Amino acid sequence: MASRRMLTGNASAAWGARVSDVDYIVAYPITPQTEIVETLASWVRQGSLKARFVNFESEHSMFAAAGAASLTGTRAFTASSSQGLIYGLESLYAVAGWRAPMVLVNAARGVGMPMVLQVEHGDVLAARDSGFIQLHAENCQEVLDFILLGYRIAEDRRVMLPVIVNMDGFVLSFAREPVQVPDAETVGQFLPPYEHPSPLLGLESSPLAVGPTITEGYAYGYFKYQIHAASMKSKDVFLEASDDFLRVFGRRHNPVETFMTEDADYVFVVSNSYSTVLRSEVRALRAKGRRVGMVSLKMLRPFPRRELAQALRSAKAAAVYEQNLGPGRGGVIYPEVTEALYHARERPEVIVPFVGGLGGTSLGRREVEFMLAKCDQGLKGARETEGVTMLYAEEDWQKMKQSMGTAGLSEDEGGFANAGA
Repeated sequence: MASRRMLTGNASAAWGARVSDVDYIVAYPITPQTEIVETLASWVRQGSLKARFVNFESEHSMFAAAGAASLTGTRAFTASSSQGLIYGLESLYAVAGWRAPMVLVNAARGVGMPMVLQVEHGDVLAARDSGFIQLHAENCQEVLDFILLGYRIAEDRRVMLPVIVNMDGFVLSFAREPVQVPDAETVGQFLPPYEHPSPLLGLESSPLAVGPTITEGYAYGYFKYQIHAASMKSKDVFLEASDDFLRVFGRRHNPVETFMTEDADYVFVVSNSYSTVLRSEVRALRAKGRRVGMVSLKMLRPFPRRELAQALRSAKAAAVYEQNLGPGRGGVIYPEVTEALYHARERPEVIVPFVGGLGGTSLGRREVEFMLAKCDQGLKGARETEGVTMLYAEEDWQKMKQSMGTAGLSEDEGGFANAGA
């Protein structure tokens, strides 16, 4: 039977690894995910978790070790964040190229400089093309659930790719929420024991090469396409696994979650924990007669083009709210949304990009109203082709202006030519 516990996002991740019956845990501490590996280390030391725990000297070697272990038929788990994920980025590409089905939890945090401890999605999105499947959790329950789903997807022989489960640092990693923690018997009905189809055992009787140097382009292109094809297949595997997840646990997850979109004129597109904030605002706006809805992206790799286009087909306007900022580009998710909708016969008339929540800044009623107003402007003919609409809550913006004033800068000199709210 499941037990109901009040858990942080970090504790939910630790429990997700525990009930998944992991064999090998590799660790290198970094805020805000350290609680995950600390909890796992304490369980291993106490003997309540039968696994090997190894603390490495860096994320680069840690990721490589987890990937290598999974090739031997060992269920491997690790966690990281921010600078750590970026430091080990080379190994992420290698692990995906090895077709190593490990699971990595990332507690999303801004990447310096300047250094910050709170949430931003620049770290996990930097890894979006590494070959890792990406699942993005809104709440603590989804953190645990997505780890179970992650192993089920990763270890499927049609996929055999690693998975990143992303949660928002601080906002979710240290937030306590009620979480249903399943027992081992129930998990066993959903997640079978891991068996690698061709385990790397180092035996002379069964030689096997992994990650060789390819000197011919035709072979390199073939292997890269195989990774792409497996990643695309993972969405079907996700949906199949979700059917079983519903049967076993009574909860269902989809690559794209919709909320009040059926008759919505305006739809917010968002991911991770700020989906909860926008869901609340959508309810409040609906109570006032506004026809608004929300789409929450749960799977970012592979990108759920078809499901997103279906969810937005009836909307007049879409507001894409994202917590990352690519210098010289703007938000990373916005062009993926527009690409997904480009060939759709039915699609929103306008799609407006917004960047907010960087460093954990708040999102509230005024910012939501501002996004709707910008969508209205677009429907009336206003089209912005340059710049980024950066959302600031009034309180945060006043603090920013005070800081610029202390530095002797005006708003224009501070670089905020298009600041919102």
